[in-house]
Amino acid sequence: MKSKNEWMQSVYSPAAQKFPERKYNFKNLSDMEPEPIYTADDLKDWDAERDLGYPGEFPYTRGVQPSVYRGKLWTMRMFAGFGSAEQTNERFHALLKAGQTGLSTAFDLPTLMGYDSDHPFSKGEVGKCGVAVSSLADMEILFRGIDPTQVTTSMTINSPANAIWAMYIANAQKQGKDLGQVGGTIQNDILKEFIAQKEFIYPPAPSVKLVIDTFEWGPKVLPKWNFISVSGYHIREAGATGVQELAFTLADGFHYVEKALERGLNIDEFAPRISFFWDIHNDFFEEIAKLRAARRIWARQMRDHYGAKNPRSWMLRTHSQTAGVSLPAQQPLNNIARVAIQALAAVLGGTQSLHTDSFDEALALPTEEAATIALRTQQIIAYETGVAGVVDPLAGSYYVEKLTNDIEAAAMGYIEQIRLMGGVEAGIDSGFFQLEMAEAAYRYQREVETKDRIVVGVNDFVQDAVEVPIQLIDPQVEVLQAERLAQVRRERDPNRAQAALDALRDTAVTGANSMPAFLECAHAYCTLGEQMDILKTVYGEYVEPAIV
Repeated sequence: MKSKNEWMQSVYSPAAQKFPERKYNFKNLSDMEPEPIYTADDLKDWDAERDLGYPGEFPYTRGVQPSVYRGKLWTMRMFAGFGSAEQTNERFHALLKAGQTGLSTAFDLPTLMGYDSDHPFSKGEVGKCGVAVSSLADMEILFRGIDPTQVTTSMTINSPANAIWAMYIANAQKQGKDLGQVGGTIQNDILKEFIAQKEFIYPPAPSVKLVIDTFEWGPKVLPKWNFISVSGYHIREAGATGVQELAFTLADGFHYVEKALERGLNIDEFAPRISFFWDIHNDFFEEIAKLRAARRIWARQMRDHYGAKNPRSWMLRTHSQTAGVSLPAQQPLNNIARVAIQALAAVLGGTQSLHTDSFDEALALPTEEAATIALRTQQIIAYETGVAGVVDPLAGSYYVEKLTNDIEAAAMGYIEQIRLMGGVEAGIDSGFFQLEMAEAAYRYQREVETKDRIVVGVNDFVQDAVEVPIQLIDPQVEVLQAERLAQVRRERDPNRAQAALDALRDTAVTGANSMPAFLECAHAYCTLGEQMDILKTVYGEYVEPAIV
């Protein structure tokens, strides 16, 4: 059999090219250029036992469970949250009735920033990009009629994560549920806020301290809960490449591990409840290889670098979401195809949980019809394509294995660079992440503007705009929220509320674990803004330095 080089010379020599390669940018979104073909010659240093293994076994390249989807399909979640708690509760029930198997909660901007709905800074934003939650009263309505021991819930919240999680737990307690049976995920990844999304409140050090409080408290009280979802999604949406997303996200995860170890926590007690959240973009094979490389890097680092003994600590468990940033407003119905391809990549990459974006992502919060189409996309992949019948069906592909190796190597290069500069917090302070992502975003935009990269319906194959229905938020939501907050403040026990806030301040001053204090604040109906303001008096507020 010819070698790869012999074949390339015979086919790609100028004399042999009947159909020369078209002039096109074949590079993937991480600026890696694939070769025309891949053969065994590209895997000379690849060891199947060392680098691939079997599903459910170290290094978990093929998946963290032996049966993957033959045993249990991925959890199908649709990001839902808009307007009032009543409106979102209605959407939750509709999605569960349509066959969704887990809930994923979006909060509005005031909630994400730790403001009550009646704060002056909240004006005009209440309920716009998610549901408004200012106290336990909202949380009780939001999950009314939903058993927290039967449906897992994911909540995308970061700076105020401890307080929002405490409200969810308090609601479960008020329902009389066994917390040992309550499962779900709180995003709680503050580092990516400093890197990408910018929804921070306090400086990095006390913010990370609050995260580690959940590492210490969570496994003892809610053993089925994932108390962090280390999120690459927002890093990718802010302009990072796939390799940067992988590297920066894993670096964040390792930073949390190191801070937990500094506190004296047992790695095998907290590590099994760390989960991850990835953005699945348009480059099909890059995204598949990224998820495979992520599992392998995490497994090797947790076992060999950090010394974890429990195999569950080596397993990178993940939720994925199709790339909102890849879904343009132009020709929005084309986004149905984009989402389907991205979702298929996530499944072939072995995700445990998946959210498919709606085609109207760039226009507004999804309509019920758009959200249903997105859910049906997952169901068609699960039940009609056959891809769930074989575990890691692309394993052994010359291209997929080589690309997995290349992405792993590139990501580890970044991770070692971050370690050498003193870690993630040092990288935030120096502007390292900001500059790396800005350069990547600029390169991509230039490629689109020069047509070196075609985006269908945006810079080629353009047609007249098509009108689609969009979801509008009633301004009356803001009035309803203000009225509910006034009622909460009027009817709660003021002495209990003040005592709870005082205790929260004390934990910040002394450095004690904050979760018991947050839980008491929830039960005392302290508002979100009251709790965040108390911590500001101790921690201060973070102002991002200008990076030029």
